[in-house]
Amino acid sequence: MIRRAILSVSDKTGITELAKVLADKGVELLSTGGTMKAIKEAGIPVTSVSDVTGFPECLDGRVKTLHPSIHAGLLAMRSNPEHMAQLDKLGIKPIDMVIINLYPFRKTIEKPDCTFEDAIENIDIGGPTMLRAAAKNWQDVTVIVDPKDYEVVIKEFAETGDVSLKTKKYLSYKVFATTASYDAMIQNYLLRQLEGGEMFPETFTMTYERLQPMRYGENPHQLAAFYREMGDTAGTLASAKQLHGKELSYNNINDANGALDLLREFETTAVVACKHGNPCGVGVADSVAGAYMLAYNADPVSIYGGIVVTNAEIDAAAASEMAKIFLEIIIAPSFTDEALAILEKKKNIRLLELDTTHRAFPKGALDMKKVAGGLLMQEIDDKLLPEDGELTVVTERKPTEQEMKDMLLAWKIVKLAKSNGIAIARDNHSLGIGPGQVNRIWSTQMAIERSGDDVKGAALASDAYFPFDDSVDAAGKAGITAIIQPGGSIHDADSIKKANEYGITMVFTNMRHFKH
Repeated sequence: MIRRAILSVSDKTGITELAKVLADKGVELLSTGGTMKAIKEAGIPVTSVSDVTGFPECLDGRVKTLHPSIHAGLLAMRSNPEHMAQLDKLGIKPIDMVIINLYPFRKTIEKPDCTFEDAIENIDIGGPTMLRAAAKNWQDVTVIVDPKDYEVVIKEFAETGDVSLKTKKYLSYKVFATTASYDAMIQNYLLRQLEGGEMFPETFTMTYERLQPMRYGENPHQLAAFYREMGDTAGTLASAKQLHGKELSYNNINDANGALDLLREFETTAVVACKHGNPCGVGVADSVAGAYMLAYNADPVSIYGGIVVTNAEIDAAAASEMAKIFLEIIIAPSFTDEALAILEKKKNIRLLELDTTHRAFPKGALDMKKVAGGLLMQEIDDKLLPEDGELTVVTERKPTEQEMKDMLLAWKIVKLAKSNGIAIARDNHSLGIGPGQVNRIWSTQMAIERSGDDVKGAALASDAYFPFDDSVDAAGKAGITAIIQPGGSIHDADSIKKANEYGITMVFTNMRHFKH
């Protein structure tokens, strides 16, 4: 039975309603600070924790519940006669319910002007201690850390004067899930504050909050959910606002993420079309409509059912073109009213508003891949070229200004294509893209074939060096005039010789962009 409860919350949502239900059933309420003030103002009888401990709050409220009169009352096992005898001897009453939520550490560190001192001051000490004590003794103590759980507790308590063991067990789990997440946030914040930082500490803990349960994962037989990192998620799908269409699927999110990564490479107005995580069309122009048409014409077959992202507002002209085919998702920083009116007529399209002009990755972002039995982590590949930006022309012929522009566009595209990756581009748009083949010549042949007649005079990019000169030979026969690649093969001389034979200009970046 619940006879005595302690209430101390930062989030006051529903606390007076719960307190009234308890008090009306004769439960003695203990409280502190702002929570006690709110309960008193609601006309509900409440006792100060200081009156129970015989010790005043001190150190600006840092110490108020850290006392045997509180923690013995929480941890005593009611089924243990020795525990109960000790409580009786010490004059301590059991506490049967704990309602606590923690200092708002997350909200504090997410404020742009948050100082280190502000963050430290919002690390809760007494709250987690009481929560963990109550959750450990879950059979005897009902512990609530989330206002969302007030309703079920009120319902059960109103019916029986107690809370079922099933609910208590769930609430206990929720406490440890909450405190684990809370401590992980603190750990990650403090890690980022260390001078010099440590990117890969000996132990690594992160916390995420579920944004969306999903109908299924990559395939219908796989369960899935979408989680958001705590902290800065600007410019990522976790911060997108959906304006129209059914909820995103696992594959939608995974594929759109790849499209957004490529879009980050562009400062001017660009459109990226993506299918199954690979770019299938890229266009750069003065308008979204113009950029879209370049991306569309690059591969009008693959873009069908694909994802389109842009870094500028979508207007009626762009929307009218996009509405001509089936697209899964369109993502933009904004849509005009006219554009929305056009696109929302298509029931199955998903429209997302997201600040895609935010080109930087969130501070401290890491690239992580789960493998069986472990986790691979690395820095985000947020560099396009080496720090000095120097490119090495290795052939007899130097590139023209237009060829250099085409090569850099192809280089941006191939960076985000699955390895082995080849991308061909010219005149502000992609042509054929050959991603994810098990050898580079197959990727090259695929990209050339998809480029059609436009391949003549185009630029080709390879995400890693050519192991042999066969890809250069294929490019020369197709009429490609410029190649950009990392270099570094023991057979570089063969590739350079072959390029010279065809009059191709070739540039080494001295940086590769594998993407597995």
